[in-house]
Amino acid sequence: MSPPRPKPKLDQENTAFWTGGSEGKLKIVHCADCGQYTHPPRVLCRHCQSENITAKAVAGTGVIDTFTINHQPWAKDLEVPFVIARVALDGVPGVYLTTNIVGCPVEAVAFGDPVRVVFEEQDGIFYPLFEKVA
Repeated sequence: MSPPRPKPKLDQENTAFWTGGSEGKLKIVHCADCGQYTHPPRVLCRHCQSENITAKAVAGTGVIDTFTINHQPWAKDLEVPFVIARVALDGVPGVYLTTNIVGCPVEAVAFGDPVRVVFEEQDGIFYPLFEKVA
């Protein structure tokens, strides 16, 4: 078990994103008017300012756009090293998630690696992490 992650404050804008993992789904805000996705979650579409938005389940796959290997133990019992990555989501143009790559040695992570979402639950929050796709 990893140490507790910082807990986001759930609100109207972000609840679907932080709890979608309970259904095994990564949910990103989608605009029904212009068809674009918005992340981080907002109450208005960042592209057309429409209020006609809902959280929509996406594939939960993507590629590692960039990453760094962290060696600093920022919290008690935090195991280092670990990977902090920016993942470009498949089928969700322009949306990137900053996350951790888990389930493999840090040396095995490379730019462009295909990944899929896995969720780590802590206190009802489902943190979207990613693992490499074999």
